Amino acid sequence: MSTMSDGLGKLPLIAILRGIIPNKAREVANVLIESGITIMEVPLNSPNALESIEQIAETLPDHCSIGAGTVLTVEQVRECDQAGAQIIVSPNTDEEVIRATVSRGLHSIPGVATATEAFKAIHAGANYLKLFPADTYGYSHVKALKAVLPVESKLFAVGGVNTQNLTDWHKAGCDGFGLGSFLFKPDMALSEIKHIALQLVSKREQLLNDV
Repeated sequence: MSTMSDGLGKLPLIAILRGIIPNKAREVANVLIESGITIMEVPLNSPNALESIEQIAETLPDHCSIGAGTVLTVEQVRECDQAGAQIIVSPNTDEEVIRATVSRGLHSIPGVATATEAFKAIHAGANYLKLFPADTYGYSHVKALKAVLPVESKLFAVGGVNTQNLTDWHKAGCDGFGLGSFLFKPDMALSEIKHIALQLVSKREQLLNDV
C-alpha cells in the first residue's frame, strides 16, 4: 500500500455502499470500476458487511481500494482488516480506533465536525478527515476548518454530496467526497448506478482540470 499521504489520490470519490448484500457486491463493484470510481466503502451496518468486503476485496484490481464504514471499535478494525479492508471509516472521532487502524497500516478516515475533533484525529494519526454530516454544516464551515488545519490534512465531505454541489464543496476546500444514497441504494438498477457514477467522474475530471 502507498503512504498515508498519497494513498487515495487527488480528489477521490468514495462510493458508500450502505445496505449492499454479498451476492450483489461484486457486480456493483465492477460497474463502479468500469465507470471510473475506484474507492468503495461498505458500512458495517449493512447485511453481512464483512462478507461483502471480502467479495469486493477479491474482485478489485491493484489500483482500487475497499474500505469499511461505520467502524466504531478496535475489534471491528481487526475484523475489517482480516476481511480485506484497506480503509477504515468512522462517523466519529475515536482515538483508539484511529491508532488501531494506523498500527495495521490501513488508511484512517474518522468523522469530525469541529476543529477540536479534527486535531484530536490528526494527533492520533489520521491524515484523512471526514466532515460528517457535511450538508448540515455547509461550505462556510469547511472554509473555517481548512483555515486552521495543517496543509497536508485532507478533508472529505460526506453527507448530501451530489453532482449539483460537488463544485461548491470543492471550492469551499474539500479534498474528496463520499457519495452515499445519491450514488447507491440497494434497490437501484446497475444501469442507474453506472449513469450516476459516470456523471460524478466527469464532474471530478472537470474540477481536476480547472486546478
